[in-house]
Amino acid sequence: MAETLSEQILRENAEVLDAMLTHRFIEDIKADRLPTEVFERYLVFEGAFVDTAISIFAFAAAKAETMAQKRWLIGVLDALANQQIAYFEKTFAARGIDPQAFDHAIPEVAAFQDGMLAIARDGGFLDTVAAMFAAEWMYWTWSRQAAARQISDPLLKEWVDLHAHPDFAAQALWLKAELDQAGEGMSETERSRLSAIFGQAQSLEIAFHDAPYL
Repeated sequence: MAETLSEQILRENAEVLDAMLTHRFIEDIKADRLPTEVFERYLVFEGAFVDTAISIFAFAAAKAETMAQKRWLIGVLDALANQQIAYFEKTFAARGIDPQAFDHAIPEVAAFQDGMLAIARDGGFLDTVAAMFAAEWMYWTWSRQAAARQISDPLLKEWVDLHAHPDFAAQALWLKAELDQAGEGMSETERSRLSAIFGQAQSLEIAFHDAPYL
């Protein structure tokens, strides 16, 4: 059986994906030792990125070719705006966190936000799918593992559970299916280009997850 596009992407990027999946941030969560200050810095940086992700998926919706794709992406936008953003609003209020008091301009954070947005703005529909597949497949993978562990901080536990939930799994699997469908009959050059976008996004993720420790 021929290798699907997502299988090729995951094979070719196994090293960088593994580096992300074994990142200190994830290992600290699994071991229930993530420092509070690191979690709170991460929340601020990630909350800002989720805002950016609304723009990223809006570009994808604008460039989608079918109504089925557009409908799905409208659902994604709704979940980002009304579930994930709401989580950050609630958590910032509960923790007394002022996002404006943090430096969002540190290179690792700015590069991630700007790099992911540029892929969606300047590339085609599948460019965004490949980049967000990198982010969401990675989050679903490690969150499923972490959700089975003891996590003392209830707000961190809620964040992990959100990404282990079947609704988030459906989103990661939708991105995978979109790549596989598009990959049928695709040239090797285009398949390799999309695989490189996945790798680029994963590298940006690694640096982004370094940022809360800096």
